[in-house]
Amino acid sequence: MSHDGVVSTTDNPETTARRRGRRPAGQDTRTALIDAARSVFAENGYDGATVRAIATRAGVDAAMVNHWFGSKEGLFARAVLELPFDPLELLETLRDGPDEEFGERIVRTFLTRWDSAGGGVFVALIRSVAGHEQAGQVLRDFFQKFFTHVLSSVGSDQIPLRTTLCASQLVGMGMIRYVAKFEPLAAADVETLVAAVAPNVQRYISGDIG
Repeated sequence: MSHDGVVSTTDNPETTARRRGRRPAGQDTRTALIDAARSVFAENGYDGATVRAIATRAGVDAAMVNHWFGSKEGLFARAVLELPFDPLELLETLRDGPDEEFGERIVRTFLTRWDSAGGGVFVALIRSVAGHEQAGQVLRDFFQKFFTHVLSSVGSDQIPLRTTLCASQLVGMGMIRYVAKFEPLAAADVETLVAAVAPNVQRYISGDIG
């Protein structure tokens, strides 16, 4: 409202809340911060992500990070280091099919999940490895547990070596597609990459590796 041609600068509480980007009452601030953190860590890595950027993405005050998680480190631990799914549950899903097509199912599933989340938690881990030692450990533990069970289920030998070879394909593919974004691989459709990468993964699972 204006008086004598002067525009009032007094905000009502609703207007002030909108301007500051506060979330409407009843929404889960903690969940919003976790979702935003996964996106920002995936885009920038641990070192490049800031509390302010995460809070802005979530639409909350930066103080909420300390309130809910204590620090950026605490938020990273919850959003990225605690993986959103169990490797053995993933394996149960991938067992549905012939053993000789295991490589195809693995590559297709990882690409589909990563693409749907813009890279998701694994890209956040990959981007953060250089600046956060525990990120590398979580990445290693996941792939070691996952592929050890894959290889055991099909009776493969040389499990430690095969595990690291399989992981090298998926981590390398994720690095090139989502982090370095080398073309044309970054823009390739999923089935093109499945056809190109899955035979290597399948050989590492059950083929001759010398």
